[in-house]
Amino acid sequence: MSLSVFLILVIGVFLGFFIQTIIGFAGALVALPILLLTMSLQDAISYLALFYLYSSIILISKEWKNINKTIIIRLIIATVFGVSLGIWVLQYGKPLILKKILGIFILLYVLYTTFMKDKLTANPKLEFVFGLAGGFFSGLFSTGGPLYVMVVRNSVVDMKVFRATMFGVLGLITLTRVPILYVQGILKFTHFYYSVLLIPAFLLSIYFGKKMYSRLNENTLKRIVLSLLFISGVMLTIKS
Repeated sequence: MSLSVFLILVIGVFLGFFIQTIIGFAGALVALPILLLTMSLQDAISYLALFYLYSSIILISKEWKNINKTIIIRLIIATVFGVSLGIWVLQYGKPLILKKILGIFILLYVLYTTFMKDKLTANPKLEFVFGLAGGFFSGLFSTGGPLYVMVVRNSVVDMKVFRATMFGVLGLITLTRVPILYVQGILKFTHFYYSVLLIPAFLLSIYFGKKMYSRLNENTLKRIVLSLLFISGVMLTIKS
């Protein structure tokens, strides 16, 4: 790996997991566009999968008591199927048109949430559909977080619980995604090797993210969540 590619990897991972630590999701939404400047989609997804694994171990262990386990259990089946299908498309398909569809869907949700008083009704059928779609886009682009946000946000009011539950959801995705990526031959030893070299920058991103989180109030966090959803929706829609 050249020095320029390695530096891009450092910047993408640091910024992505700095944001991830603050609000509980959006790490890939920030990191993926940066990583794709110098590497293929499959390589970028492999690195993100490993760092999601590392972050899940750290953050879930610290936030376990705040995680809404009931939501996690309800999402297991849909997530496993969705991630498996997403990785299959990543390996054999041409998925870029699906990225635009995801972006449009996220933008419609943000507009609905911003201008309509009533939330989407939380029910098992809706959770299954969003969990399946979230798993699919997590396996395909590592960008299924916004769809899980829609499920968790409709069931959880407290932002501390929301953030912790998102860590739990992403941990579930990671436990499904990493073994499948390895079995399919997408995740290789070289990805693991370079990810180990990046661990100091990764740990710094979590440290500074936690510091920033402690300084933000709940209303600010809610605005950040919607703002990042909007930005990610625009980026997914306009980028080819």
